[in-house]
Amino acid sequence: MNPLAILTGASSGIGAAAAEQFIDQGYSVINISRRDCPVPGVETLHTDLADTASLTGTCDTLTARLQAQNGAAPVCLVHNASLMLKDRCDTTEDSALIEAISVNVLSINTLNRSLLTAMPQGSSVLYVGSTLSEKAVAGAFSYIVSKHAQLGMMRATCQDLMGRGIHTALICPGFTDTSMLRQHVGNDEGVLESLGAMNSFGRLVSPIEIAELILWVHQHPVVNGSVMHGNLGQIEH
Repeated sequence: MNPLAILTGASSGIGAAAAEQFIDQGYSVINISRRDCPVPGVETLHTDLADTASLTGTCDTLTARLQAQNGAAPVCLVHNASLMLKDRCDTTEDSALIEAISVNVLSINTLNRSLLTAMPQGSSVLYVGSTLSEKAVAGAFSYIVSKHAQLGMMRATCQDLMGRGIHTALICPGFTDTSMLRQHVGNDEGVLESLGAMNSFGRLVSPIEIAELILWVHQHPVVNGSVMHGNLGQIEH
């Protein structure tokens, strides 16, 4: 039986690039998102991560599949999907913060609670965080709050799963050339260029670079509990 990769938000960007990496390595791949994954061979379970009923139905489907496998193959669960709003600490409505946390934090908890008991040794739970999991900038309040929460979730996951043979890590991309980043900056090429200049190589990180890191982390349990930076050597201010 092929190993299984389950990725949230694999309809574009880093998620789609990671799905392609897993497909190339002979994995069965499931995408959890509202939109289809463009990579041939990837199955999409259409899911609104902010909708409890939608996510519960997906979790029921995945749990049944994992139970049917009966531990025959390892699973890589990649929490990649994110919602990034333009907001500030002094203006953000509770409803907006709840929306961001629902996608970026609570959906992760729901998936972990539902799937971890059926994931065998050799599996991994990988969180795709951000440079903003450990620092902050202005104008992305709810995203930063939720990404800091993911760091705590990863570390707690590591401790709670001790002895289970399941490892975890937080992959923190720098400024990566994705549709989410482009939308956040209004597709302003000047801004994108300035963001790319904020690292040693003077360019944006490519989704495939982060995808390769995700696959590597899954294959190397020695990094259990680690924060893995993928930012080309970001310049500190």
